[in-house]
Amino acid sequence: MSRSDIVRRLRKRKIGVLMGGWSSEREVSLLSGQRVLESLKNQGYQAVGIDITRSFVDQIKHAKIDMAFVILHGRPGEDGTIQGYLELMGIPYTGSGVTASAVCMDKVISKMLFRQFGIPTPDFVSVTADDSLAAALAEAEKRMGYPLMAKPRAEGSSVGVELLEGRRGALERCERVRRGFGDILIEAFVPGMIATVGILGEDVLPVLELVPKRQKFYDYEAKYTRGETEFVIPARLDAKTEKKVKELALKAHKSLGCRGFSRSDLIVKSGHQPYFLEVNTLPGLTDISDLPAQAQAAGISYDELIFRILADALV
Repeated sequence: MSRSDIVRRLRKRKIGVLMGGWSSEREVSLLSGQRVLESLKNQGYQAVGIDITRSFVDQIKHAKIDMAFVILHGRPGEDGTIQGYLELMGIPYTGSGVTASAVCMDKVISKMLFRQFGIPTPDFVSVTADDSLAAALAEAEKRMGYPLMAKPRAEGSSVGVELLEGRRGALERCERVRRGFGDILIEAFVPGMIATVGILGEDVLPVLELVPKRQKFYDYEAKYTRGETEFVIPARLDAKTEKKVKELALKAHKSLGCRGFSRSDLIVKSGHQPYFLEVNTLPGLTDISDLPAQAQAAGISYDELIFRILADALV
């Protein structure tokens, strides 16, 4: 299908930009959604913003949309819930499907699949609501040593993540994460370059190196406060390592069943050994987000990025 045919088909459709929601990432989702909505309108498409609530079934029916541009960070947009409803309604939507969304949202399952497919990832201990947190922490300490990371099993944007620098206070920090978010994982802290790499269709975008100016890791504040993180793009990697990172990012995207676009987060230890942390099926699309910066470095404007994400939903 030619580009003109795609544009002609898209112009006939009413596109709903699904944003907001009720997760801890609501505000970021609204920022992403407004930017996407503005881009679609600037490109001449008939687009409406829908601030998703728990009454989203009625909201989407009332809007009478023909397509959905999903940019709901966290639940219910990044875990497959909205995707399942859109499929039931026969509404085409952007990004990954139900299964890939649910898998990538679950850090434990995605890391297990990383191992299965030969994608290096930091060692970890999974802790459910019924497990002894003290026993899990003791196992993590014995196997991996400090420092460690305590993470919610199914949150994005580094929400709720705690750095455990030593035994003192570690149990209390883990308890705080589990109390706030339910199931958690205790993961080995891997020192090194913080990096991320986006996938757009079949294209691997330039590797982006992230340098937080004050935080010890790339936390929520570093991600969403302007000026808190330096972007280095392309990342300061040798050619062999850069090639390896890109190949693994594409492998992760495909192995976990992602579609359209994604962004993989990783640590590069000692300048050459990548460890993948997670795959984001709905990465941020704000004016300070990682994926648009990577696209720009590849010569892809913001409007073109949005067009390509939308056009993929027609296939």
